[in-house]
Amino acid sequence: MNYNETIEYLYNAAPAFTKVGAVAYKEGLDNTLSLDEHAGHPHRHFLTVHVAGTNGKGSCSHSLAAILQECGMKVGLFTSPHLVTFRERIRVNGEMIPKEYVVEWVAKNREFFEKLSPSFFELSTAMAFEYFRDMAVDIAVVEVGLGGRLDCTNIITPLLSVITNISFDHTQFLGNTLAEIAREKAGIIKPGVPVVIGETTEETREVFTRTAAERNASIVFAEDSVIPLDVDYELKGTYQTKNLNTVLHCLLPLARALKERGFRVKDATGKVRTALTHVCKTTGLQGRWQTILHEPLVICDTGHNVAGWKYLTKQIAETAEKRRLERGKDVTLRMVFGMVDDKDIDTVTGILPRNATYYFTQASTHRAIPAQRVMEKAKAHGLHGSCHDSVEKAYCAARQASTADDVIFVGGSSYVVADFLSNLKEETD
Repeated sequence: MNYNETIEYLYNAAPAFTKVGAVAYKEGLDNTLSLDEHAGHPHRHFLTVHVAGTNGKGSCSHSLAAILQECGMKVGLFTSPHLVTFRERIRVNGEMIPKEYVVEWVAKNREFFEKLSPSFFELSTAMAFEYFRDMAVDIAVVEVGLGGRLDCTNIITPLLSVITNISFDHTQFLGNTLAEIAREKAGIIKPGVPVVIGETTEETREVFTRTAAERNASIVFAEDSVIPLDVDYELKGTYQTKNLNTVLHCLLPLARALKERGFRVKDATGKVRTALTHVCKTTGLQGRWQTILHEPLVICDTGHNVAGWKYLTKQIAETAEKRRLERGKDVTLRMVFGMVDDKDIDTVTGILPRNATYYFTQASTHRAIPAQRVMEKAKAHGLHGSCHDSVEKAYCAARQASTADDVIFVGGSSYVVADFLSNLKEETD
């Protein structure tokens, strides 16, 4: 099989949550442990940082990887989902895993793993760990796929565990209260391994405090103090302020753990500044308040749940108002918007910007809520616009209707942004 055939085989042989949703979710670590043993326990050959949380774990993972790389380490990075190509999920020093490695890995291991009927994410994780070992990375930043306790990345014992925040998402798997969800995320806290928590509520903080105490793990709550650092953080979403503070709180415990293992860094503060100024360039991160075009202003963001949209709605409105003041004329805000079926569409549509023209759409995944239904839900909250059966068509309609002064936002789902970036032509100013 060539690369494209191999990826198609993986999607069909091992259903992906990103493609089919809940039926792809496999609880427990049995398959992961079998795959790990088959490969000779590759995760034991490099150091790790483990990152969980409802929102922000991707941004924090990329930021930590950029810092470690700038400090001179060979860094693996495992994240999900991908936006344009599967290879985004597995990187070493920012470079995506080669197509040839993916093809060869599947060919070499296919006979073994077909007996297990693993999920797509289980295979992705096994591939990532083996690739990091083969590439002799010093350390890998590993993002949890879903939850924590039973996530297949949870076979690692990291130098540091990070939990960004807890909000309602994937409740069918993780629980219907914040405390229940926190208990699942807290499953990545390991005995004697320090943990940094980004944001809490009263009920989640108690869960983290108790779990850390039970496991003799030192715990830091980033929200309790702001670490000042004069840096032009490349990630511009307003929600990134808290992610940045979480990342900065990770640096001291991580530096201590690395020093114990013989890694020392000169001019660490300067390297941190440089890394945070160039996170996207260094690691390939996309879709986080990403500016695509300036005339009109086109921005996309992968925010997809209620917690994310509480930040996005405000920033979108502020951006449109700033544009109006800069241009000295009326500016139309145009929203290319769609969601998938396990998200709280009623609440999200209830907090979307009111003074906007909408282009309701659906991503090319079976999990996408049909555009017509999205429009009907939005109309109930006083939002109006047109309906389009693909992201590409919705964006084209928004562009055709826009003047150079307008603002176009594309989002509502990681999959909407994925379709948008995949279909985007080489548009430049």
